[in-house]
Amino acid sequence: MILFILIKTFCLEEKKKSDSMRLIPTSNLLPGMILGKNLYDNHNSLLLKKGHALSEKEIRRIGNLRYQGLYIADDVLQEAEIPENTEDINDVLRNNAVSAIRELFSIVSSQNMVMKKSFTVAQNAVGDIVEEIVLNKNATYSMTDLKIFDDYTYFHSVNVTVIAVILGFAMGLSRTNLYKLGLGGLLHDIGKIFIPKEILEKPGKLTDEEFGIIQKHSQKGYEYLKQMKDFPFESNLAVLTHHEQYGGQGYPGGMKGEKIPLFGRILMVADVFDALISDRPYRKALLPSDAVEYIVGGCGILFDPTIVDVFIKKISPYPIGTHVILSNGLKGIVVSNRPGFGLRPKIRVSASTGDAEFYDLSSGFFDVTITEIAY
Repeated sequence: MILFILIKTFCLEEKKKSDSMRLIPTSNLLPGMILGKNLYDNHNSLLLKKGHALSEKEIRRIGNLRYQGLYIADDVLQEAEIPENTEDINDVLRNNAVSAIRELFSIVSSQNMVMKKSFTVAQNAVGDIVEEIVLNKNATYSMTDLKIFDDYTYFHSVNVTVIAVILGFAMGLSRTNLYKLGLGGLLHDIGKIFIPKEILEKPGKLTDEEFGIIQKHSQKGYEYLKQMKDFPFESNLAVLTHHEQYGGQGYPGGMKGEKIPLFGRILMVADVFDALISDRPYRKALLPSDAVEYIVGGCGILFDPTIVDVFIKKISPYPIGTHVILSNGLKGIVVSNRPGFGLRPKIRVSASTGDAEFYDLSSGFFDVTITEIAY
């Protein structure tokens, strides 16, 4: 029995060490850094294994693959309180979904049609994401974990899908409805294929006329998908209504409150949040805390209050391993998150004595806030 306990303790410690990693921007990678996760290319082929020490040549190759950052092993995080059974959506599933939506968008754009095979691949990708979230009941959305590739259009669609399914699962939706919600999330912006690219990617402020053209994308997506015999009606309704606002000021129908279909209300939160924390041609990404505060501030006006409440509990804007700068000037690293207090994590800071100090922002240090993410 004692031997069993010792073996189990050793295994848990080894797992903890293997989970000790943080996200480093590609521009900050250095030779000798140890990969914290397996690295895949755009075709899901394994490039480098977890535990591999990076070389200069490999870092250049990673940059050419358009990775924005990598997970690197970090000994400091061996002290982190990493919960069990809170794995993120794995990279292969995520990349499969991105590949599926990229292929589907490409076919629609060039041929104005969807091949059944491509649509089936997209359906399967959504099904895999749903199963992953259902099996991992404690899953929370880690903001930085879905920001690896610099490919906004496709990764935004997948991010919205993941956020929406996590919220839907927390709200008690069935597997069937989670699948329909996820499918709506993956294709919520398909109507943008029919919007001129120069308007979508305009770096400056849009004119009223240009904004009016962009607003047509949800209706265009709905009309397009309505032609597809096997596309669920509930999913398509989510595509149509994902810009409807709870207070009635959204588009295309100006629907209000619970007259907006539930899937549309969920996608509204997921879509806006991911857009806010992403770099766009006309602005830089917001700090996660600012994006969450925007969602909370729009409660009852832009967003369904019930969904906002679930969102606050399930979001993890500062995942374990995030390096941050505090309002008192100290630098630290997030070591744990308390459920429901995503904006107030526990942070390990280095004291002037060289010893570690811990700031639990959820239960003390109320005058201290996170002002910046550092690397």
